[in-house]
Amino acid sequence: MSADYATFGLAPAMRAGGVLVNGDYQVHRDFMDFVVDGRPLLYQLSGLDAVSPLAADVPPAIFTAQVRSLLLEAQAPLPEGRYVIYGCPECESLECGAVTAVIERAGDDFVWRDFAWQTTATADLDLNGYHGIGPFRFRGREYRAALEQLLAAGDEEPPPRRRVLLIGARVDVLAKLAAALRTINIGADITADAADVPPDELRAYGAVAFGRAVDERVRAGTRAAFERAGADVAYVDGLAPIVPLLVAQIEAALDRSPLEQRRLTRLVAAEGEAGVEVTSTCHVQLIAYRLDRLHRTHAHEVFDDVLEPGKHRIALDGRATKGRSYVVARTTGAVLVAPMIR
Repeated sequence: MSADYATFGLAPAMRAGGVLVNGDYQVHRDFMDFVVDGRPLLYQLSGLDAVSPLAADVPPAIFTAQVRSLLLEAQAPLPEGRYVIYGCPECESLECGAVTAVIERAGDDFVWRDFAWQTTATADLDLNGYHGIGPFRFRGREYRAALEQLLAAGDEEPPPRRRVLLIGARVDVLAKLAAALRTINIGADITADAADVPPDELRAYGAVAFGRAVDERVRAGTRAAFERAGADVAYVDGLAPIVPLLVAQIEAALDRSPLEQRRLTRLVAAEGEAGVEVTSTCHVQLIAYRLDRLHRTHAHEVFDDVLEPGKHRIALDGRATKGRSYVVARTTGAVLVAPMIR
């Protein structure tokens, strides 16, 4: 065991939800990620779609139990002193696979070691061990302070559910969009004008999405109402009446994590290419959406592979660049949207 210490912290993170190209839904999850030596631990697990046990939508009693478990105040849930570090964001079942590690005391310190991918009660380190990760030795005071702060926060009023206010002229599109957002655990309400909405209600929203037909008078009145309410919201200008595209725009707007903690940091689309920048090795998917002359929606998966850290130029096929088209980039915990520039 190395005597070198790693720093330990926690940071808000999300697993972006969305409507996938095959029509399936991907659930939105907010959680606290483990930050080791200044970087999210999840980033060391290339392309893994997972969340920590410290998720915002679990019942308070279960959340508290998870924190106390990481503090070693409860028996390990798995044999050999193993704890779940990241699990399936859809069902949280071990059968779907989870990243586990042994957590133990070393004097006053806490040690995380023997990371593994696990689908049964016991881990096979030779076959499924993450041999390049850890062991990490954390100073006890720093480790306990970070986790105990979550317990103190649990005594306060929980934050309002993530919600978005939808304003637009096409009620059919807004209704479909609201249904899609609710399916991925984002609350959505529809209104024609927010000027008369009570301030307490306005402060419950994290974003406002405007349809293309909303005039400047309504936009200005909405912004003024939120300013009077002291509500810090993100404003989204809908690019096109394409529900999966609008969901992706709203997901991107709701991501308030610091830029340095994001895995996907840049997306541009121009002249038949997409420019993508990632900060760590991760699995990236690019989906192109377009409207044809009859206003029918077409979706094409144009890229699905692992990218190394840095800037990348990805060629888009002709189907993705016809007419008015848009590109959505997804990776674990992040989504970005860009219109195709010609």
